[in-house]
Amino acid sequence: MTRDDLSLRRLLRSAVDAVGGIERPGQVAMAEAAAAAIDSGEHLLVQAGTGTGKSLAYLVPAIRHAVSADDPVVIATATIALQGQLVDRDLPRLADALEPHLERRPAFAILKGRANYICLHRVRDGVPNEQGVLVDVPPTTPLGREVRRLHEWADTTETGDRDEAPGTGERAWAQVSVSARECLGSRCRYSRECFAERARDHARQADVVVTNHTLLAIDALDEAPVLPEHGVVIVDEAHELVARVTGAATQELAPAMAERAAARSRRHIEARLAEVLDFAGDELGKAMAEVPAGEIRQLAGPLRAAIVAVRDAAHEAAAGFAGEREQSDGDDEAARRQARALVEEVFAVAARLVDLSADDVAWLAERDRGGKVVRVAPLSVASMLSDALFKDRTVVLTSATLQLGGEFDIVARSMGLENGPDEHRAWRGLDVGSPFDYRRQGILYVARRLPRPSPPGISPAALDELADLINAAGGRTLALFASTRNAETAVAALRERLDVSILCQGDEPLVELVRRFAEDARSCLFGTVSLWQGVDVPGSACQLVVIDKLPFPPPDDPLVAARTRAADESGGNGFMSVSAAHAALLLAQGSGRLIRSLDDRGVVAVLDPRLATARYAGFLRASLPPFWFTTDPAQVRRSLAAIDASAPPPLPVRERAPRAASPAARRSSSRS
Repeated sequence: MTRDDLSLRRLLRSAVDAVGGIERPGQVAMAEAAAAAIDSGEHLLVQAGTGTGKSLAYLVPAIRHAVSADDPVVIATATIALQGQLVDRDLPRLADALEPHLERRPAFAILKGRANYICLHRVRDGVPNEQGVLVDVPPTTPLGREVRRLHEWADTTETGDRDEAPGTGERAWAQVSVSARECLGSRCRYSRECFAERARDHARQADVVVTNHTLLAIDALDEAPVLPEHGVVIVDEAHELVARVTGAATQELAPAMAERAAARSRRHIEARLAEVLDFAGDELGKAMAEVPAGEIRQLAGPLRAAIVAVRDAAHEAAAGFAGEREQSDGDDEAARRQARALVEEVFAVAARLVDLSADDVAWLAERDRGGKVVRVAPLSVASMLSDALFKDRTVVLTSATLQLGGEFDIVARSMGLENGPDEHRAWRGLDVGSPFDYRRQGILYVARRLPRPSPPGISPAALDELADLINAAGGRTLALFASTRNAETAVAALRERLDVSILCQGDEPLVELVRRFAEDARSCLFGTVSLWQGVDVPGSACQLVVIDKLPFPPPDDPLVAARTRAADESGGNGFMSVSAAHAALLLAQGSGRLIRSLDDRGVVAVLDPRLATARYAGFLRASLPPFWFTTDPAQVRRSLAAIDASAPPPLPVRERAPRAASPAARRSSSRS
């Protein structure tokens, strides 16, 4: 193998040709930086704007390293859509294009958590009920019909992957899947056919393993590794990493958990032990009813006593399982394993709450369904990531939004990276820009004359402004709201006032809403959280993105409050490092919905005057693409009308391709 054969530029050109793309300076700069980071071991943060071609920019050096160094590379993404793009489109093409230049054909696989794969034991042998007895769901009920569809699909699927399953809800999927703790492992009669184990086998044979942020966090934080050994990690959509790791490390305790664990344990341990746990769960419910929702700065009084009782009862119940003789019957063992997993989970969360660390935040939350629950989350995941993710491997993190306020430092610190005496925390940042000319293609308009948003909803003046903007744009509007209430209020008001179709998140599945929006230039799509980051509609169907309010997190959110307080107490600015950083990230993501191709034109309109007047406005605007900026309402209406008048027809909507079977091939005999 000659040096020229492995030349990064040569490989990148072959890759770009294979996908029918155009090599871009930013893409080349990113690929070279990623290759240098992999070689040197220095962590890299790369901000790569939409249209850079960042997937190829990290895949090519990743594949080159994995094959030449015989060192698998893990790629972690935040969204199912990007995982599908990598596995179904990018990696198969790259394997074809790069094989002639490498020692062998690169192999790849996708790996998810066990609960994402259908469990053959549950499909074929049934599901334990609350008493631990295996039962079947009546096929005549709506739930039963969904479960039956999944059973039929289990006989034909090659992967067992939930993302390929027929549309079903959470309850139906829970009937056919298990967690890692519930899995029977080698004792399962179907272990050789197990979809989750087959996916792990594929991953162990692959050069590139595609996974998600949550599984990456679990692999890094848990003692038992889930991913195959690897020396390099690529984190795409890295702006989501801290939130996903926080979610993976967050636990909760509710009375129903203890009561369910007791009910399922009765057949497997002494009745007395199950009864004590059930009673402790009931007492926990009574104690929680007397405590208002909010942060628990110090666990004390009846609530502490109740959680201590749950902890002790769960500990005794778990010990009861250890003393029970293992059952030879596989059906009974499945129920036993699940019951024990529930008891151990209750014990772990209760023990964490009783011995609440200064590094944890606990709070009581009121759920829409199911009553109150106690949650506990890490105050920061920086040290966890620093030790578990960055210490023993090289990490390249990339996203279109990693610079907040024009700097990488806020994001780097939140992940545990800090240039200093610890070499494993050393990093550098690189902004490779974007092929888009944002100043020529887009306008950032701030409605400075509007009143500052205030609870409980969107103001009449803001609704008038929104209506005028949509009229000027001729439809073509993606409206992003800070709350479901504001979105629904706007939909109800404007459907009567405007002669355009207004689609609202929640009316239909999101995929269908986005498809209808992309097909009809005279339509608008209104929605909240998932639309801020999940919509890709290039072309003339989306020429106006409206943001009703700066997306600060709720000030009474216990985790936000605790992190703000901790930053203030350490001498920093809690508001800027927590709330403003959160708002900047979401603003950048929301604004990024506008310009998706070189030919796109349009306006991002923010109906919150604070983006022009507040002391932190400069920080927030520095986090956005460099659009041309104005606060002149007449100017922006003229611009929208001109863009509408010259707009071409919407681009054809691409149909989603069906997911192929996992394409990871076995390594060549020279590697085994």
